[in-house]
Amino acid sequence: MSLKLDLNCDMGESFGAWTMGHDTEIMPYISSANIACGYHGGDPGVMRETVACAREHGVAIGAHPGLPDLQGFGRRAMQITEQEAYDMVVAQIGTLAGVAASQGTRLNHVKAHGMLYNMAVKDRALARGIAKAVHDVDKSLVFFGLAGSHMLEEARALGLTAAGEVFGDRSYQPDGSLTPRNKPGAMITDVNQSIEQVLRMVKESKVIAQDGTSVAVKADTLCLHGDQPDAVEFAIAIRAALKEHGIAVKAVSNG
Repeated sequence: MSLKLDLNCDMGESFGAWTMGHDTEIMPYISSANIACGYHGGDPGVMRETVACAREHGVAIGAHPGLPDLQGFGRRAMQITEQEAYDMVVAQIGTLAGVAASQGTRLNHVKAHGMLYNMAVKDRALARGIAKAVHDVDKSLVFFGLAGSHMLEEARALGLTAAGEVFGDRSYQPDGSLTPRNKPGAMITDVNQSIEQVLRMVKESKVIAQDGTSVAVKADTLCLHGDQPDAVEFAIAIRAALKEHGIAVKAVSNG
């Protein structure tokens, strides 16, 4: 069986005079772009430019909804209900869908951002609210969620195509969750260690947690963090390693 993997990256998170990430440098090396919709990052002009750049490179376009927290970049916890999660995700998907239509293209997927994503990993009701929002706006959209989590279960229960997301630059805990960013060793900064983790997840369907536990994962899409200092180097090296090992890079599609 041939192996394949989607490479996704969070993009379009600059706004106003503030610049975030390395979007134009990374775009040639990925297959899916998760574009901020204005709540945690992004503004109308940045959304348009990022959508156009992704289209130019043949990269699948996805909405990247987050918590309404520009100052905290959507990485601060917030008490919200399932209904509030639903409402804010509906509004953000709709915004980016409109921008995509103006550029002659359409959305392929949705991936929640930052703390909204992390909260949904731990809270099934929030995961259900996000999945229902995706379904109610456009049930043909692919739902991205942490591999092995109930996020994927909630999406599939609604009939959505769900893609299990894995991380090459983050360490894992024995329960399959990501090590919180404020904990030691959360980020993997050595590109060779990152490549080793990625290849193990794709070829062996497992990841080694911080305590040495082997955790089963199904890797459909790999997140490349565009805001890391060595993001471009990581993207180039991981793409080259996948090619060397015969792993095709391809966006996840519905059907």
